[in-house]
Amino acid sequence: MKKDFTPENELLFLALGGSGEIGMNVNLYGCEGKWLMVDLGMTFSGGEYPGVDLVFADLDFIEERVDDLLGVVLTHAHEDHIGAVPYFAGELGVPLYATPFTADLVARKLEEAGLLGQVELNIIEDDHGSFDLGPFSVAYVPLAHSIAEGNALLIDTPYGRVFHTGDWKLDEEPIIGEPTTQEELQAMGERGILALVCDSTNVFNPNPSGSEGAVHRALMEEIAAHAGKRVLVTTFASNVARLQTLGEVARETGRQVCVAGRSLDRIIAVAQDNGYLVDFPEPVDFDTAMGLPRGEVLILATGGQGEPRAALSRIADDSHPIELSSGDVVLFSSRQIPGNEIAIGKVQNQLADKGVTMVTDRQSLIHVSGHPGRPELEALYSWLRPEVLVPVHGEIRHMREQARLGASCQIPNNVVQKNGEIVKLAPGKPSVVARVVSGRLVLDGDIIAPADGEAVTMRRRIAHEGVLLVVLERGALPLIEAIGLPLDEDMPDFIEETQQDILKAIGKLRGKDARDPAAVHEAARLAARRAARRWSGKSPQVRVIMPAQGQRS
Repeated sequence: MKKDFTPENELLFLALGGSGEIGMNVNLYGCEGKWLMVDLGMTFSGGEYPGVDLVFADLDFIEERVDDLLGVVLTHAHEDHIGAVPYFAGELGVPLYATPFTADLVARKLEEAGLLGQVELNIIEDDHGSFDLGPFSVAYVPLAHSIAEGNALLIDTPYGRVFHTGDWKLDEEPIIGEPTTQEELQAMGERGILALVCDSTNVFNPNPSGSEGAVHRALMEEIAAHAGKRVLVTTFASNVARLQTLGEVARETGRQVCVAGRSLDRIIAVAQDNGYLVDFPEPVDFDTAMGLPRGEVLILATGGQGEPRAALSRIADDSHPIELSSGDVVLFSSRQIPGNEIAIGKVQNQLADKGVTMVTDRQSLIHVSGHPGRPELEALYSWLRPEVLVPVHGEIRHMREQARLGASCQIPNNVVQKNGEIVKLAPGKPSVVARVVSGRLVLDGDIIAPADGEAVTMRRRIAHEGVLLVVLERGALPLIEAIGLPLDEDMPDFIEETQQDILKAIGKLRGKDARDPAAVHEAARLAARRAARRWSGKSPQVRVIMPAQGQRS
């Protein structure tokens, strides 16, 4: 590797996102002067960045080397693997590669962004479809996951083969798709796997993730048990296998399907365009659903994570055409994503207040994970027998635990890396050999900006401490506006005292300082800040405006 991080006669791995966190997956492989990107995902801010919904990996490293980037290969269509495509694909200007279902969703994103036709999108049609990009030969390896066309990648290079799992699980009854068999995976292992770059999400789960077939049976049993009641099922929109199951359950229990949520509408349309959900019942509209006897409708809705604008949240707070009341049933056929507990709890409390019965995966097997538990990881290790294990797609605790698990299964080399750390996979002993700048970007309004930039940082400070505006006019008392300070009835007294403090501070200035707008400005700012701290215990952001001198801060 040259000093400018150009890969030479070697195989490098670099995560710009998804290592040390769950989501925002962006991975790079470097070989003989060229780079290959696997996935281009995003994550949600979860309130960490006030006023921001979407968070991206900072691609500055590869943007500076875009002439050496051969393409972006997408493993599957979850947002944490494709969500950043419409925001960066145009700027990167390299071809995209995806299987049909994923490509269809990506194409719709590009169309919404006005990029369709400007970005080359290559559809890899067949299972195990392969293609060559420079020193890389890439083959799709279908694996089960909680979305149609989940794939691993088998990346062949002059220095060895990498098995990049993407998101995966083992499932003997996958409902949708035909995952690669154990025998096929063992055959890949026989031909030699240098490195296994592997999903770490569920490494602490001591049990297998479970089968979609088992969920089918549990949902059938659960919904049949609520005959005569209006039943709503909330699940991840992208889980085409679960939608297939729910369509079949609705038909077998004599219910018509009503779909509530634009993302569900979109996934159903894309799935049907690509040969899935071909027998899915024709949904009825909201008015028809509400006019049916309660036991003759099955509602599929988004919002199982408590998203405030999603269908379930609006149903819970009576702002949606679909209504639920005492005796109705809501099945949460999805897992609770860490960080969403408060939002989900709010929705569930609203439903409970209506007398709605709720069932989650804690009461019934109505959901299984799309990620491998320890037995599945151990099985894959034994089939592929990699020389190197590189855990990804997890927080540090997940990745370190997977490294320990790999070592206990006799994988010779285990490399725990973080975003921005370059791993040399071959030749020689695999290890972290360099660190490059990595970070986060946010979509703030219509602008992509640094996550640690002034705007977001200031917004966070204002959210915690409030803001104090001071307007200075010659010959008049300062005008003061306090926003977000917990003073309430004390506000008039606070303002009066702060005005006097500011005048005193300015009055103490002598000589050239008394005539210097900058000195006056700073004296007023400090006096106002001290007063706010004295009265409220808060240290607000103070902005002093001096119209007469044209000074503002």
